[in-house]
Amino acid sequence: MSLRTARKAMTDAQRVEQSQLLCEKLSQWLPGLDGKPTHSRIVAAFWPLADEPDITPVLHALNQVGHIVALPVVATRSAPLEFHRWQPDLPMTQGNFGVMEPARTQPLQPDILLIPTLGFTSQGDRLGYGGGYYDRTLSAMHAQQHTPLTIGIAWSEALLSHRHPDYSPQTHDVPLQAILSAQGWSPAKPDITLG
Repeated sequence: MSLRTARKAMTDAQRVEQSQLLCEKLSQWLPGLDGKPTHSRIVAAFWPLADEPDITPVLHALNQVGHIVALPVVATRSAPLEFHRWQPDLPMTQGNFGVMEPARTQPLQPDILLIPTLGFTSQGDRLGYGGGYYDRTLSAMHAQQHTPLTIGIAWSEALLSHRHPDYSPQTHDVPLQAILSAQGWSPAKPDITLG
C-alpha cells in the first residue's frame, strides 16, 4: 500500500484524533503556547489539504500570543517557496495544487518552519510530495545563510519502515531537524531547543 493510499484509507475519527494529538504536542513545544512570555517569532506552517493533518488551531494560538504566522506561496513554479503573513481575519485564495494561500505582501524569513510530510524515517528524514518545493526552499535558505528550525508534520501511518523498510533519502533531499507525528518525535530526542 502506498503512502498516499494509506492516508486516504484513514477514517475521519483517526484524522481528528491524530490532528488533536499533533496540536497538543506542538503547543507543549512552541514558545509562548505554554503560558510563559516569549519574544515574537516568524512561524511558517501550512494550511492543510484534505489528506493532511489539521494544525490550524496552533496557527490561531500562535497568532493570539503575538507570533507572526506565515504560509507558503508558490510565486513561481519550480522555484523556492515564499512565505507570506497569515492572519485569521484576512481572506485567502486557492493557489497552485489547490493550496490555500494568504495575500502576497512582503515575503518573510521564518524562524521556525512546520512542513507537511508524506513519509518519514525514525531518523527524521522526510519524504515529500515529489515537487521538490521544500527541498529547493531549504537549499536556497541555506545558501543565504538563513537556517530556520525545520520540523516535519506527519500522520503516524507515514513512518516509512511500516511500508518501505529499505527507503533511503535521495542526495537532493534536505534533512529536517525533526519530524512530529501523533506518536511523538523522530528522532526520539531531537535537538530542537529554541533559544
